[in-house]
Amino acid sequence: MKTDVCTISSDKATFNAIFKEVEKSAEYNKLPKKQALQLRLLAEELVGMLPELLEVGDGRFWIENEGNDFALTASIKAERLSMFDKEDILSLSKSGKNAASKGIINKIRLVAEGMLDGYMETSRMTGGAEYYDFYDMGACAANMYDDGWLHAWSLSSYKDCAGGNKETEAWDELEKSIIANLADDVIVGVIGKKVDIVIKKKFA
Repeated sequence: MKTDVCTISSDKATFNAIFKEVEKSAEYNKLPKKQALQLRLLAEELVGMLPELLEVGDGRFWIENEGNDFALTASIKAERLSMFDKEDILSLSKSGKNAASKGIINKIRLVAEGMLDGYMETSRMTGGAEYYDFYDMGACAANMYDDGWLHAWSLSSYKDCAGGNKETEAWDELEKSIIANLADDVIVGVIGKKVDIVIKKKFA
């Protein structure tokens, strides 16, 4: 089942449509109260990433499910000139103290920003080392998802890499993150000037 597709923009009032679709999906699928709350929390985590991303263009949101497998998708297309400050990202990366990349939500958002802005490839040539530390940890084959993406990043891949050393800051962030603990996976994929953020959750 796929919900209605709603348009979202930098006008935060449009985010209310996301929560309405979440409620409708939970009701239609007769999710127990706890599962409905988890779906809502995942939507709130997604909404936390969107304001900066929607500065470059409007987006669409929908939920799809097959039985107990749910996928919350935000798709943003770059329609305006980029407003992302590359110089800030580069300088912070070189300093080794990129405050913007602290926390799982910010890491996912920065991956999506980089994909929208075409920043991923140029950063490899300009020394954005810290930025790509976490990108490389979650990078995966886009064709494994069969969605036509040219590049993809997966939270589950990132968790697998971070799990190699549980004394690291990366693992500490994962343990404290709502989305890392609730979602089965978060995938960021890009094709052309469009980036998709897909949060996957399977209820028992």
